[in-house]
Amino acid sequence: MNYLAHLLLSGPDPDWRLGGLLGDFVKGPLTGERPAAIEAGIRLHRRIDARTDEHPDYRDALAQLDPGWRRYAGIILDIWFDHLLCHQWSLWHPQPLEQFCDQCWRDFHARSRYIPPRALAFMQRAEQFKLLESYGDEQVIARTLERVGQRLRRPVALHEAVPELIAARDALEHNFTNLFSDLNREAEQFRQHT
Repeated sequence: MNYLAHLLLSGPDPDWRLGGLLGDFVKGPLTGERPAAIEAGIRLHRRIDARTDEHPDYRDALAQLDPGWRRYAGIILDIWFDHLLCHQWSLWHPQPLEQFCDQCWRDFHARSRYIPPRALAFMQRAEQFKLLESYGDEQVIARTLERVGQRLRRPVALHEAVPELIAARDALEHNFTNLFSDLNREAEQFRQHT
């Protein structure tokens, strides 16, 4: 799962949401240097990533991509799944996507002291350019994959996978819907019992 999915799966609490986003930026053991709810959100992020990797629909989606993408298929799918989430947004959340994102950024400004510099730089760009809201656009997905591919140790033209993703759209959307339904239930249980 990518940024938008993690924000949504983190639930309505701003601290949990921030933790959900920080899960990609904070590595290693959690030592209590952030509020407990933010660290709980980071733990939920890690749990979602682990569950995603072992989910049958995720494995099926990976298998639909050309084997040449094997090493990068997880990155490609995570970003594409945020694209699919944008298109299904009203099924998963009552608030319009743009309002949801604006609320997240407002909430995060008040918590900036807990945000590492790299994450803060990403959030500022995402807010300024309305990145998450624009994931519904295939061209934005292509540019995002291109930028991610350029940042790899050995640059890879990940954006070249977009035609393949579009061709497999219906099957991948089916995989995503099944996966996200299960993750949504699991995330809710995790939040209730933490």
